[in-house]
Amino acid sequence: MSSIIYPTTNFTATEQLTIERGEGVYVYDNTGKQYLEGMAGLWCTSLGYGNKELIEATAEQMGKLSFSHMFGGKTHRAGIELAERLAEMVPVENAKVFFGSSGSDANDTHIKLLRYYFNAIGQPQKRKIIARERSYHGVTVASASLTGLPVNQTNFDLPVEALGILRTDAPHYFRGALPGESEADFVTRITNNLEQLILREGPDTIAAFIAEPITGASGVIVPPAGYYEKVQAILNKYGILFWADEVITGFGRTGQDFGCNTMGIESPALMTLAKQLSSAYIPISASVIRGDLYEAMIDTSNKLGVFGHGYTYSGHPVACAVSLKVLEIYQRDNIFERAAKMGDYLQRRLAEFRDHPLVGEVRGSGLIGAIELVADKATGKSFAGGSVGAFAQRACEQHGLILRAVAGNSLAFCPPLVITEAQVDEIIEKFGRALADTQDFVTREQLVA
Repeated sequence: MSSIIYPTTNFTATEQLTIERGEGVYVYDNTGKQYLEGMAGLWCTSLGYGNKELIEATAEQMGKLSFSHMFGGKTHRAGIELAERLAEMVPVENAKVFFGSSGSDANDTHIKLLRYYFNAIGQPQKRKIIARERSYHGVTVASASLTGLPVNQTNFDLPVEALGILRTDAPHYFRGALPGESEADFVTRITNNLEQLILREGPDTIAAFIAEPITGASGVIVPPAGYYEKVQAILNKYGILFWADEVITGFGRTGQDFGCNTMGIESPALMTLAKQLSSAYIPISASVIRGDLYEAMIDTSNKLGVFGHGYTYSGHPVACAVSLKVLEIYQRDNIFERAAKMGDYLQRRLAEFRDHPLVGEVRGSGLIGAIELVADKATGKSFAGGSVGAFAQRACEQHGLILRAVAGNSLAFCPPLVITEAQVDEIIEKFGRALADTQDFVTREQLVA
C-alpha cells in the first residue's frame, strides 16, 4: 500500500485498479487489460485520452509561458481569450469569469462572490443559499456544505447552519412522489414547498438557489417537465438569484452546449464550469457571474484597495491554452451535435433494460444516464445499503467496462463525447453481462423480493 490518502475511497479497499494508459475511449490497467471508460473518468474526459492536439497545445504553452499569476493587475493572452470565449458561449448576461482549479473551489468562490456583492449593495442580510437534497456541489468546507449527500457531510462537522445553507426537495419523481401522484402534481408540491421555505426564512435573507440542471453523483436525476419553469418563477418573484452548477452538464454532455439550455433554465445569474472545459487534461474551473453583479463590486474593491480573493493557479496559462484548444475542437468538429446524436442512441439502448427484473428506473439525457437497481420492481423498494451497486460496478470492470455506482445502487453512464455507435453497443453488451452477474448475486444472497 502506498502513502496516498485516497479521495472518495473506502480506506480498507484502496489500490484495486491501477490505470497505466489511455487511448480514445479506452484505458488500460497495469496488466494490459482494456476497459471502455464509460464514465469519462469522473464525468470529464470529453475528448477521450491521448488527444494529440491537446498534448501539443500543452507543450507549446509550457514552452512559451509555463506560469504567470493574475494577482495585482497582471494578466496574459490565453486567460483573456478564454474568458472572452466563455462569455460568448454561456447563457449569462454580460458574463464575467473568475478562474480556479476545480468545481469545488469554483462553487466556494461563488459563495464569497455572493456575500461580497450583497455587502457592496447594502444588503448584508441576504446571504442564505437554498440547495437541494441529494445534490452534489463539491467537497471544500463551503461547497460540501452545499452538497446534500450524507457521505460527503458525515463526520466532517461542516458549518451548514453558519453558512446559511437551506434544503429543499430533490426533483426525483421516481423516489419522491407520493402514492398516486402525477408528475405534474409532484412538481407543484415540491415547488410549493420551495416557496413556503422562502417565506418562512424571509426572501430578503436569501441570496441564491443552486442546482445542477441534471444531477450527477446523486444518481443522474432529470427533473420532470415544468419544474425549472416553476422554480424560476418563484425565484424571480422574491428576488433570489438562480445559480446553475454546470460542472458535469456543461459543454455538450446533455445533448446541448449547456444543461441550462437542455432543461429550459433561462439566464442564470451564476454558472459554475469545470471538468469538460479542458476535457480534464489540465485542472481548471470557472465561476461565471452576470455583469451587473461584477459592476456592483468595483467601487468596493477600489475602496478596500484590492478584491481579496484569488488562487495561485487562477487563470493558469497552460490550463487556459488547453481549454481554448478544447473549445476550438468542440466547435470545429461539431462535437456537441455529434454528442447529441450519440446521446439519443445511448438513451435508446439504455431503455432496453427497463423491463429487467432488477431495474427500477432508467433515466438520462444526452450522453449521461443512470440505471437504478431495486430489490422489488413492483414497489420500487431499494436495496439496503450500496452493496448491490458496488457488486455491479465490479462486475462491469470484470467485463472490461468502467461505470460508477452512485446514490447507493444506481449505475451511472457518462462516456466521452467522442464515442461511436459501435462503442455504445459495446457498453450495452458489457453492462448486460454484468447485470446478469448481479442478478445471480442477489438471487444467491436472497436480496430480492
